[in-house]
Amino acid sequence: MTDPPSASALRVAAVPSSVYLMEYEGTFTFPVSVARLWETLLQVDQFTSWWSWLQDFRVEGTALGAGSVLHGVVAPPVPYRMQIDVVLEEWVVEQRIAALVHGDLEGPATLTFEGDGTESRAHAAWALEMMQRPMRIAARVAYPLLRWGHDRVVDATVDGLRRQLVADGGR
Repeated sequence: MTDPPSASALRVAAVPSSVYLMEYEGTFTFPVSVARLWETLLQVDQFTSWWSWLQDFRVEGTALGAGSVLHGVVAPPVPYRMQIDVVLEEWVVEQRIAALVHGDLEGPATLTFEGDGTESRAHAAWALEMMQRPMRIAARVAYPLLRWGHDRVVDATVDGLRRQLVADGGR
């Protein structure tokens, strides 16, 4: 018998698949503890220096946590820019972040963390609907190109985070 899925997993799975939906699920391993990875993710003032695809970034709220809102523009290597607001709905230190994305992309996203003292894994899942009319038109005829752009942003995010962890020397 398997455990029932979490409420957030149900939210992600409940979104009907369509050409306008960018669904994603992936797990990434980092050579540091979850505590160290989490500490690095709290450095929001550094995000735009780590990730060239992130522009006009700001955080609404005094600190990251449930209720904080992250605002920014996602600039993938395709001719579209997406303004998004990420509302942090659930924040469990060193375990889980659940959010709702609004703006040019709409939908739920989660990050979960696990590991030991020397290695951590971050599992990401989201189902984001493209809301911009030009993107919706492009999705009908060039979905693979949009998917490619999405995947390059994911790769750049993970690579940038790994570079930062190495630069910090795993302190």
